[in-house]
Amino acid sequence: MSDQELDHDDDIEDEVDGNTIDDDQFDDDDDDDVDGNTIDDDPNSIPAGHARSVLDYLVRAVVDDPDAVEVEVDESGRRTALNVTVGDGDMGRVIGKRGRVATSIRTVTRAAAVRDGIEVDIEFLD
Repeated sequence: MSDQELDHDDDIEDEVDGNTIDDDQFDDDDDDDVDGNTIDDDPNSIPAGHARSVLDYLVRAVVDDPDAVEVEVDESGRRTALNVTVGDGDMGRVIGKRGRVATSIRTVTRAAAVRDGIEVDIEFLD
């Protein structure tokens, strides 16, 4: 094959059976869905998604009644706040001796919030 033929094959538009094919329609950009709908670049449509999931998992592992655990996201302040409520009698388990369990939960949750690109405050509410 000559250099001129190779250059012709590398053109953006190719001709097959007399029809022009635009190579741009076959590019693999990840910003379109199968149906042609645009997909958001933000994989976390839920605010503080990773941090909330980690917090929920940790608190449910500590308490006696995991079904009573609720984690709410409050974005009204300077930082995103994650408010945790637990069932009756479980707050002592979540706080722990001298607040060590609560401090550990806060530390791990804040580390998970880095993945979300935000800073969070964790509040344990009665």
